[in-house]
Amino acid sequence: MNRIDQGTIASGALSVVGTGIDLVEVARFRQVLEQWRERFTRRVFLEAERRYCESRPHPWMHYAVRFAVKEAVAKAFGTGISLELGWQDIEVVADPATRAPSVRFSPKGQALAAQRCITRVLVSLSHTHDYAVAQAILVEGKNQTPDDGRQTTDARRRKAEGKTSNHCVRREQFVCHNSNSFFPTNAFCIACGR
Repeated sequence: MNRIDQGTIASGALSVVGTGIDLVEVARFRQVLEQWRERFTRRVFLEAERRYCESRPHPWMHYAVRFAVKEAVAKAFGTGISLELGWQDIEVVADPATRAPSVRFSPKGQALAAQRCITRVLVSLSHTHDYAVAQAILVEGKNQTPDDGRQTTDARRRKAEGKTSNHCVRREQFVCHNSNSFFPTNAFCIACGR
């Protein structure tokens, strides 16, 4: 792997472009559920997530870790939970092939991921009696023309604008370590350097 710029590591055509982590106190989460269960879970979790958590012996642990995943993914995007990416835009699911934790986005989340050329979101989660933790890693790949010759919407748009290369243009946020502030910048494509 080659270090390309602040916080971006590239290997071939793929780059890690965002990471997020979140830690939740399970006891505090349990208290929230005891007081506001129906209202809170409907606001934050999708139906399938609620069914899964409620089917477990200690649902609060499973809600807590899914909450941590949603927070970690939103942090990795640099948006936090916001109008750009809300609670209901991120669904925690099991990968059908491996049963490993994964996420599925709503159409709004899919659009944000496509805009930023995110091809994969890697998720790791864990919980104990006291804490739930999750980490999310955003992976960017080149926006290529499909093998069958059809062009992607982005490729057609770039061609119409006179841009014939298949690189991504995305917004990136850098952190000022002195003030912990985010500064949006126009970024070049990490995958191809343009």
